[in-house]
Amino acid sequence: MKLSEELTWRGFVNQTTYSNVTELDGEPISFYLGVDPSNNSMTIGNLAIVMLVRHLIEHGHKAYMLVGGATGLIGDPDGKSSERSSKTVEQIAKNKVGITAQYKQILFDQEFKIVDNYDWFKDINYLDFLRDIGKNVPMSSMLSRDFVKTRLGTEGSGISYAEFSYSLIQGYDFVHLFREYGVTLQVCGADQWGNSVAGVDLIRRIENKEVNVYSIPLLVNKSTGAKFGKTEDGAIWLDSNKTSVYKYYQFWLNSDDAGVIDYLKIFTLLSKEEIDKLEHQLIESPSNRAAQKALAYEATKFVHGQQRTKSVQRVTSVLFGGADFYTLNNEDLDELASEIPSVSLGKSIIATLIESNYATSNGDARRLIISGAISVNGEKAKEDRIIDSTSLIKKGKNSFILVK
Repeated sequence: MKLSEELTWRGFVNQTTYSNVTELDGEPISFYLGVDPSNNSMTIGNLAIVMLVRHLIEHGHKAYMLVGGATGLIGDPDGKSSERSSKTVEQIAKNKVGITAQYKQILFDQEFKIVDNYDWFKDINYLDFLRDIGKNVPMSSMLSRDFVKTRLGTEGSGISYAEFSYSLIQGYDFVHLFREYGVTLQVCGADQWGNSVAGVDLIRRIENKEVNVYSIPLLVNKSTGAKFGKTEDGAIWLDSNKTSVYKYYQFWLNSDDAGVIDYLKIFTLLSKEEIDKLEHQLIESPSNRAAQKALAYEATKFVHGQQRTKSVQRVTSVLFGGADFYTLNNEDLDELASEIPSVSLGKSIIATLIESNYATSNGDARRLIISGAISVNGEKAKEDRIIDSTSLIKKGKNSFILVK
Protein backbone atom coordinates (compact mmCIF):
# COMPACT_ATOMS: atom_id res chain seq x y z
CA MET A 1 0.00 0.00 0.00
CA LYS A 2 1.35 3.44 -0.93
CA LEU A 3 1.88 5.97 1.84
CA SER A 4 -0.93 8.23 0.59
CA GLU A 5 -3.31 5.25 0.59
CA GLU A 6 -2.18 4.22 4.07
CA LEU A 7 -2.68 7.71 5.50
CA THR A 8 -6.07 8.12 3.82
CA TRP A 9 -7.35 4.75 5.01
CA ARG A 10 -6.15 5.33 8.56
CA GLY A 11 -7.75 8.78 8.80
CA PHE A 12 -4.57 10.86 8.96
CA VAL A 13 -5.54 13.26 6.14
CA ASN A 14 -6.55 16.80 7.02
CA GLN A 15 -5.27 20.23 5.89
CA THR A 16 -2.07 20.32 3.87
CA THR A 17 -0.24 22.74 1.63
CA TYR A 18 0.42 19.88 -0.79
CA SER A 19 -1.82 19.99 -3.83
CA ASN A 20 -2.43 16.29 -3.27
CA VAL A 21 -1.41 13.86 -0.54
CA THR A 22 0.03 11.57 -3.22
CA GLU A 23 3.06 13.89 -3.32
CA LEU A 24 4.23 12.02 -0.23
CA ASP A 25 4.58 8.89 -2.38
CA GLY A 26 7.56 10.43 -4.19
CA GLU A 27 11.25 10.63 -3.28
CA PRO A 28 12.23 10.56 0.42
CA ILE A 29 12.12 13.94 2.16
CA SER A 30 13.16 15.28 5.56
CA PHE A 31 10.35 16.39 7.85
CA TYR A 32 9.92 17.50 11.44
CA LEU A 33 7.44 17.38 14.31
CA GLY A 34 7.70 19.88 17.13
CA VAL A 35 6.46 19.50 20.71
CA ASP A 36 6.86 22.15 23.39
CA PRO A 37 8.03 20.75 26.73
CA SER A 38 5.41 22.63 28.76
CA ASN A 39 5.01 19.36 30.65
CA ASN A 40 7.30 16.38 31.18
CA SER A 41 4.90 14.11 29.34
CA MET A 42 2.90 14.03 26.15
CA THR A 43 -0.75 13.01 26.01
CA ILE A 44 -2.54 10.60 23.70
CA GLY A 45 -3.35 13.62 21.53
CA ASN A 46 0.39 13.92 20.89
CA LEU A 47 0.57 10.15 20.40
CA ALA A 48 -1.65 10.41 17.31
CA ILE A 49 0.82 12.67 15.50
CA VAL A 50 3.78 10.50 16.57
CA MET A 51 1.99 7.53 15.00
CA LEU A 52 1.85 9.54 11.76
CA VAL A 53 5.62 10.01 12.11
CA ARG A 54 6.05 6.22 12.27
CA HIS A 55 4.23 5.78 8.97
CA LEU A 56 6.32 8.48 7.30
CA ILE A 57 9.56 6.90 8.53
CA GLU A 58 8.48 3.41 7.47
CA HIS A 59 7.88 4.72 3.95
CA GLY A 60 11.39 6.12 3.68
CA HIS A 61 11.11 9.71 4.93
CA LYS A 62 13.60 11.11 7.46
CA ALA A 63 12.30 12.41 10.78
CA TYR A 64 13.54 15.25 12.99
CA MET A 65 11.78 15.30 16.36
CA LEU A 66 11.98 18.80 17.79
CA VAL A 67 11.74 19.31 21.55
CA GLY A 68 11.12 23.04 21.89
CA GLY A 69 13.41 24.17 24.67
CA ALA A 70 13.17 27.78 23.43
CA THR A 71 9.47 27.95 22.54
CA GLY A 72 8.71 26.07 25.77
CA LEU A 73 10.03 29.03 27.76
CA ILE A 74 7.16 31.09 26.30
CA GLY A 75 4.43 28.49 25.77
CA ASP A 76 2.12 28.19 22.81
CA PRO A 77 -0.73 30.70 23.27
CA ASP A 78 -2.93 29.18 20.57
CA GLY A 79 -6.25 28.13 22.09
CA LYS A 80 -5.44 29.75 25.44
CA SER A 81 -7.79 32.44 26.77
CA SER A 82 -5.18 34.00 29.04
CA GLU A 83 -1.41 34.33 29.47
CA ARG A 84 0.39 31.11 30.31
CA SER A 85 2.60 30.80 33.37
CA SER A 86 6.28 30.90 32.48
CA LYS A 87 8.49 27.86 33.04
CA THR A 88 12.05 28.12 34.30
CA VAL A 89 15.01 26.84 32.30
CA GLU A 90 15.37 24.05 34.88
CA GLN A 91 11.72 22.99 34.51
CA ILE A 92 11.99 22.98 30.74
CA ALA A 93 15.21 20.93 30.91
CA LYS A 94 13.45 18.31 33.06
CA ASN A 95 10.45 18.25 30.74
CA LYS A 96 12.67 17.79 27.69
CA VAL A 97 14.13 14.65 29.23
CA GLY A 98 10.66 13.18 29.76
CA ILE A 99 9.42 13.91 26.24
CA THR A 100 12.63 12.71 24.60
CA ALA A 101 12.30 9.39 26.46
CA GLN A 102 8.74 9.01 25.16
CA TYR A 103 9.84 9.67 21.58
CA LYS A 104 12.44 6.93 21.98
CA GLN A 105 9.89 4.51 23.45
CA ILE A 106 7.28 4.96 20.72
CA LEU A 107 9.80 5.09 17.86
CA PHE A 108 12.15 2.51 19.40
CA ASP A 109 12.71 0.59 16.16
CA GLN A 110 12.90 3.61 13.83
CA GLU A 111 15.66 6.02 12.84
CA PHE A 112 15.12 9.67 13.78
CA LYS A 113 17.06 12.64 15.11
CA ILE A 114 16.20 14.67 18.23
CA VAL A 115 16.72 18.44 17.86
CA ASP A 116 16.14 21.27 20.34
CA ASN A 117 15.41 24.83 19.21
CA TYR A 118 17.10 26.18 22.35
CA ASP A 119 20.37 25.11 20.72
CA TRP A 120 20.01 27.67 17.92
CA PHE A 121 17.99 30.37 19.71
CA LYS A 122 20.30 30.74 22.72
CA ASP A 123 23.00 32.48 20.65
CA ILE A 124 20.80 34.56 18.35
CA ASN A 125 21.26 38.33 18.66
CA TYR A 126 17.93 40.09 19.19
CA LEU A 127 18.64 42.90 16.72
CA ASP A 128 19.86 40.45 14.09
CA PHE A 129 16.69 38.41 14.53
CA LEU A 130 14.46 41.46 14.09
CA ARG A 131 16.40 42.60 11.03
CA ASP A 132 16.81 39.24 9.30
CA ILE A 133 13.56 37.52 10.32
CA GLY A 134 11.13 40.06 11.74
CA LYS A 135 11.47 42.27 8.65
CA ASN A 136 10.00 39.45 6.58
CA VAL A 137 6.85 38.91 8.67
CA PRO A 138 3.82 41.14 7.88
CA MET A 139 1.92 42.36 10.94
CA SER A 140 -1.32 41.66 9.11
CA SER A 141 -0.65 37.91 9.09
CA MET A 142 0.16 37.87 12.80
CA LEU A 143 -2.86 40.00 13.74
CA SER A 144 -5.17 37.79 11.69
CA ARG A 145 -4.54 34.74 13.92
CA ASP A 146 -7.74 33.67 15.71
CA PHE A 147 -6.18 33.53 19.15
CA VAL A 148 -4.72 37.02 18.73
CA LYS A 149 -8.06 38.49 17.68
CA THR A 150 -9.78 36.76 20.59
CA ARG A 151 -7.24 37.91 23.18
CA LEU A 152 -7.27 41.49 21.82
CA GLY A 153 -11.07 41.62 21.56
CA THR A 154 -13.32 43.57 23.91
CA GLU A 155 -13.76 40.57 26.22
CA GLY A 156 -10.24 39.20 25.77
CA SER A 157 -7.60 39.09 28.48
CA GLY A 158 -4.93 40.73 26.32
CA ILE A 159 -1.70 39.23 25.08
CA SER A 160 1.96 39.86 25.82
CA TYR A 161 4.55 40.62 23.17
CA ALA A 162 6.19 37.27 24.00
CA GLU A 163 3.10 35.19 23.26
CA PHE A 164 2.20 37.38 20.27
CA SER A 165 5.64 36.57 18.82
CA TYR A 166 5.34 32.81 19.36
CA SER A 167 4.41 31.98 15.76
CA LEU A 168 7.38 34.04 14.52
CA ILE A 169 9.74 32.02 16.71
CA GLN A 170 8.20 28.72 15.62
CA GLY A 171 8.35 29.86 12.01
CA TYR A 172 12.09 30.38 12.37
CA ASP A 173 12.44 26.78 13.54
CA PHE A 174 11.33 25.71 10.08
CA VAL A 175 13.81 28.14 8.48
CA HIS A 176 16.68 26.76 10.58
CA LEU A 177 15.81 23.11 9.93
CA PHE A 178 15.41 23.85 6.22
CA ARG A 179 18.86 25.44 6.07
CA GLU A 180 20.62 22.96 8.37
CA TYR A 181 19.04 19.62 7.41
CA GLY A 182 17.05 20.25 4.23
CA VAL A 183 13.72 19.77 6.03
CA THR A 184 10.86 20.56 3.66
CA LEU A 185 7.81 19.40 5.62
CA GLN A 186 6.37 20.08 9.04
CA VAL A 187 3.72 17.71 10.43
CA CYS A 188 1.32 18.88 13.11
CA GLY A 189 -2.08 18.54 14.72
CA ALA A 190 -5.00 20.49 13.29
CA ASP A 191 -4.75 23.04 16.12
CA GLN A 192 -1.18 23.91 15.10
CA TRP A 193 -1.97 24.80 11.49
CA GLY A 194 -1.62 28.55 11.95
CA ASN A 195 1.74 28.36 13.70
CA SER A 196 3.03 25.90 11.12
CA VAL A 197 2.13 27.80 7.95
CA ALA A 198 3.99 30.80 9.39
CA GLY A 199 7.19 28.85 8.67
CA VAL A 200 6.09 28.11 5.11
CA ASP A 201 5.55 31.82 4.44
CA LEU A 202 8.83 32.77 6.09
CA ILE A 203 10.87 30.34 3.95
CA ARG A 204 9.12 31.55 0.82
CA ARG A 205 10.02 35.16 1.66
CA ILE A 206 13.58 34.57 2.88
CA GLU A 207 14.79 31.61 0.81
CA ASN A 208 12.41 31.87 -2.14
CA LYS A 209 11.68 28.14 -1.71
CA GLU A 210 8.47 26.17 -1.30
CA VAL A 211 8.03 23.92 1.73
CA ASN A 212 4.94 22.25 3.13
CA VAL A 213 2.79 21.56 6.17
CA TYR A 214 0.72 18.44 6.76
CA SER A 215 -1.80 18.31 9.62
CA ILE A 216 -3.87 15.47 11.03
CA PRO A 217 -7.51 15.89 12.10
CA LEU A 218 -8.50 16.89 15.62
CA LEU A 219 -9.74 13.69 17.27
CA VAL A 220 -13.21 13.88 18.80
CA ASN A 221 -15.09 11.29 20.83
CA LYS A 222 -17.95 10.39 18.51
CA SER A 223 -20.29 9.52 21.37
CA THR A 224 -19.81 12.69 23.42
CA GLY A 225 -18.47 15.22 20.92
CA ALA A 226 -15.72 16.09 23.40
CA LYS A 227 -12.04 16.38 22.53
CA PHE A 228 -10.60 12.89 22.46
CA GLY A 229 -8.41 11.88 25.38
CA LYS A 230 -10.13 13.98 28.02
CA THR A 231 -11.80 12.24 30.97
CA GLU A 232 -13.41 13.37 34.21
CA ASP A 233 -9.97 13.04 35.80
CA GLY A 234 -8.29 15.11 33.07
CA ALA A 235 -6.02 14.25 30.16
CA ILE A 236 -4.66 10.77 29.44
CA TRP A 237 -0.88 11.08 29.77
CA LEU A 238 1.84 8.82 28.39
CA ASP A 239 3.80 9.07 31.66
CA SER A 240 2.76 6.28 34.03
CA ASN A 241 3.28 8.62 37.00
CA LYS A 242 0.47 10.81 35.64
CA THR A 243 -1.77 8.12 34.18
CA SER A 244 -1.00 4.65 35.51
CA VAL A 245 -0.46 1.83 33.04
CA TYR A 246 -3.63 0.19 34.36
CA LYS A 247 -5.74 3.34 33.85
CA TYR A 248 -4.14 3.88 30.45
CA TYR A 249 -5.09 0.35 29.41
CA GLN A 250 -8.60 0.76 30.82
CA PHE A 251 -9.09 3.99 28.85
CA TRP A 252 -8.60 2.15 25.59
CA LEU A 253 -10.50 -0.94 26.76
CA ASN A 254 -13.54 1.24 27.51
CA SER A 255 -13.61 2.77 24.02
CA ASP A 256 -17.12 3.05 22.63
CA ASP A 257 -18.22 0.99 19.63
CA ALA A 258 -18.68 4.12 17.51
CA GLY A 259 -15.01 5.10 17.71
CA VAL A 260 -12.99 1.96 18.38
CA ILE A 261 -12.26 1.09 14.72
CA ASP A 262 -11.05 4.64 14.03
CA TYR A 263 -8.79 4.43 17.08
CA LEU A 264 -7.38 1.09 15.91
CA LYS A 265 -6.42 2.68 12.59
CA ILE A 266 -4.69 5.64 14.22
CA PHE A 267 -3.14 4.27 17.40
CA THR A 268 -1.98 0.82 16.26
CA LEU A 269 0.01 -0.65 13.39
CA LEU A 270 -2.42 -3.48 12.81
CA SER A 271 -2.94 -4.13 9.10
CA LYS A 272 -6.08 -3.33 7.16
CA GLU A 273 -6.92 -7.03 7.02
CA GLU A 274 -6.60 -7.36 10.82
CA ILE A 275 -8.69 -4.27 11.52
CA ASP A 276 -11.33 -5.27 8.95
CA LYS A 277 -11.62 -8.60 10.76
CA LEU A 278 -12.03 -6.84 14.12
CA GLU A 279 -14.66 -4.55 12.61
CA HIS A 280 -16.57 -7.61 11.39
CA GLN A 281 -16.37 -9.13 14.89
CA LEU A 282 -17.61 -5.85 16.37
CA ILE A 283 -20.68 -5.97 14.14
CA GLU A 284 -21.33 -9.69 14.67
CA SER A 285 -20.52 -9.98 18.38
CA PRO A 286 -20.19 -6.55 20.01
CA SER A 287 -20.42 -8.00 23.52
CA ASN A 288 -17.12 -9.85 23.05
CA ARG A 289 -15.35 -6.47 22.70
CA ALA A 290 -12.57 -8.03 20.61
CA ALA A 291 -11.81 -4.68 18.96
CA GLN A 292 -11.48 -2.90 22.31
CA LYS A 293 -9.22 -5.62 23.69
CA ALA A 294 -6.95 -5.45 20.65
CA LEU A 295 -6.83 -1.65 20.86
CA ALA A 296 -6.01 -1.65 24.58
CA TYR A 297 -3.20 -4.15 24.11
CA GLU A 298 -1.62 -2.56 21.03
CA ALA A 299 -1.92 1.08 22.18
CA THR A 300 -0.56 0.33 25.66
CA LYS A 301 2.29 -1.80 24.34
CA PHE A 302 3.54 1.10 22.22
CA VAL A 303 3.89 3.42 25.17
CA HIS A 304 4.60 1.14 28.13
CA GLY A 305 6.13 -1.95 26.59
CA GLN A 306 4.92 -5.51 26.27
CA GLN A 307 5.77 -6.64 29.82
CA ARG A 308 3.77 -3.93 31.60
CA THR A 309 0.94 -4.33 29.12
CA LYS A 310 0.65 -8.08 29.68
CA SER A 311 0.68 -7.44 33.42
CA VAL A 312 -2.29 -5.04 33.36
CA GLN A 313 -3.98 -7.39 30.92
CA ARG A 314 -3.75 -10.21 33.48
CA VAL A 315 -4.92 -7.90 36.29
CA THR A 316 -7.92 -6.83 34.22
CA SER A 317 -8.78 -10.46 33.46
CA VAL A 318 -8.77 -11.29 37.18
CA LEU A 319 -10.83 -8.25 38.18
CA PHE A 320 -13.43 -8.35 35.43
CA GLY A 321 -12.95 -11.48 33.36
CA GLY A 322 -13.23 -14.25 35.93
CA ALA A 323 -9.58 -15.34 35.65
CA ASP A 324 -7.97 -17.14 38.60
CA PHE A 325 -6.40 -14.73 41.12
CA TYR A 326 -3.49 -17.14 41.61
CA THR A 327 -2.32 -16.59 38.03
CA LEU A 328 -0.99 -13.15 39.07
CA ASN A 329 2.74 -12.80 39.74
CA ASN A 330 4.45 -10.32 42.07
CA GLU A 331 4.67 -7.64 39.36
CA ASP A 332 0.95 -8.02 38.71
CA LEU A 333 0.20 -7.72 42.42
CA ASP A 334 2.22 -4.51 42.60
CA GLU A 335 0.24 -3.17 39.64
CA LEU A 336 -2.98 -4.17 41.37
CA ALA A 337 -1.94 -2.66 44.71
CA SER A 338 -1.52 0.76 43.10
CA GLU A 339 -5.12 0.73 41.83
CA ILE A 340 -7.30 -0.73 44.60
CA PRO A 341 -7.39 -0.51 48.43
CA SER A 342 -4.83 -2.73 50.14
CA VAL A 343 -4.71 -4.06 53.70
CA SER A 344 -2.36 -6.34 55.59
CA LEU A 345 -2.75 -10.05 56.27
CA GLY A 346 -3.93 -11.78 59.43
CA LYS A 347 -7.36 -10.23 60.04
CA SER A 348 -10.83 -11.69 59.81
CA ILE A 349 -12.91 -11.04 56.72
CA ILE A 350 -15.21 -8.86 58.86
CA ALA A 351 -12.32 -6.72 60.22
CA THR A 352 -10.87 -6.42 56.72
CA LEU A 353 -14.15 -5.12 55.29
CA ILE A 354 -14.46 -2.53 58.05
CA GLU A 355 -10.82 -1.40 57.74
CA SER A 356 -11.33 -0.91 54.00
CA ASN A 357 -14.55 1.09 54.59
CA TYR A 358 -16.50 -1.49 52.62
CA ALA A 359 -18.63 -2.12 55.74
CA THR A 360 -19.61 0.28 58.52
CA SER A 361 -19.88 -2.25 61.34
CA ASN A 362 -19.61 -5.94 62.24
CA GLY A 363 -23.32 -6.31 61.55
CA ASP A 364 -23.06 -4.60 58.19
CA ALA A 365 -20.14 -6.85 57.24
CA ARG A 366 -22.06 -9.98 58.26
CA ARG A 367 -25.09 -8.92 56.18
CA LEU A 368 -22.87 -8.47 53.13
CA ILE A 369 -21.30 -11.89 53.63
CA ILE A 370 -24.61 -13.69 54.26
CA SER A 371 -26.15 -12.06 51.17
CA GLY A 372 -23.34 -13.47 49.02
CA ALA A 373 -22.00 -10.03 48.07
CA ILE A 374 -18.47 -10.84 49.27
CA SER A 375 -16.07 -13.32 47.68
CA VAL A 376 -12.43 -14.17 48.40
CA ASN A 377 -10.36 -15.34 45.42
CA GLY A 378 -13.52 -16.18 43.53
CA GLU A 379 -15.22 -18.14 46.32
CA LYS A 380 -18.09 -16.91 48.48
CA ALA A 381 -16.78 -15.68 51.84
CA LYS A 382 -17.64 -17.17 55.24
CA GLU A 383 -18.07 -15.13 58.43
CA ASP A 384 -15.30 -16.86 60.34
CA ARG A 385 -12.68 -16.67 57.61
CA ILE A 386 -9.24 -15.30 58.50
CA ILE A 387 -7.31 -13.80 55.58
CA ASP A 388 -3.85 -15.25 56.15
CA SER A 389 -2.50 -15.35 52.60
CA THR A 390 -2.38 -12.90 49.69
CA SER A 391 -5.97 -12.62 48.51
CA LEU A 392 -8.41 -10.58 46.45
CA ILE A 393 -11.70 -9.70 48.13
CA LYS A 394 -14.55 -8.66 45.86
CA LYS A 395 -17.66 -6.77 46.89
CA GLY A 396 -20.44 -6.78 44.32
CA LYS A 397 -19.26 -6.41 40.73
CA ASN A 398 -16.66 -3.64 40.78
CA SER A 399 -15.28 -3.13 44.31
CA PHE A 400 -12.06 -4.87 45.35
CA ILE A 401 -9.62 -5.16 48.25
CA LEU A 402 -6.12 -6.60 47.96
CA VAL A 403 -4.83 -8.35 51.08
CA LYS A 404 -1.05 -8.82 50.98
